Amino acid sequence: MKLKFKWSRLESFTALELYQIIKARESVFVVEQNCPYQETDDLDPHAWHLSALVNGELAAYARVVEAGIKDRLPSIGRVMTVKTFRGREIGRALMEEAIRFTEHQFPNADIKISAQVYLQKFYESLGFRVFSEPYDEDGIPHIDMIKPVNTADLD
Repeated sequence: MKLKFKWSRLESFTALELYQIIKARESVFVVEQNCPYQETDDLDPHAWHLSALVNGELAAYARVVEAGIKDRLPSIGRVMTVKTFRGREIGRALMEEAIRFTEHQFPNADIKISAQVYLQKFYESLGFRVFSEPYDEDGIPHIDMIKPVNTADLD
């Protein structure tokens, strides 16, 4: 399986690429997780969008929102793997690429995520640390996590 990453800004998507991403995000975040909410939001125009493609087909997606838009820190969010591609370590590769890109774009900034509680160990394995108590977001327990820019901050 050959995984290809593609970074895009909203205005550079083709109509078909944008359709595939919106369809996948709605499938995972609205339908599978049974969370009726406005999935596309006002952060999309301010984000870098990461598509992970297998043979040209969307397998996974994440977005990086610039510092100062959603939070004072850059953030990685909307992390998802299309159902038919799960169990192949694509989510880990996707997050590693998202972290690499974010650290390059914002070299002196910590990275923030809002993670579902059940994924805490996964994100900790990527260098993130919990910095909030669990909270409810659309009926799903979440925690805020930060990946410090300076690994000495992990101690």
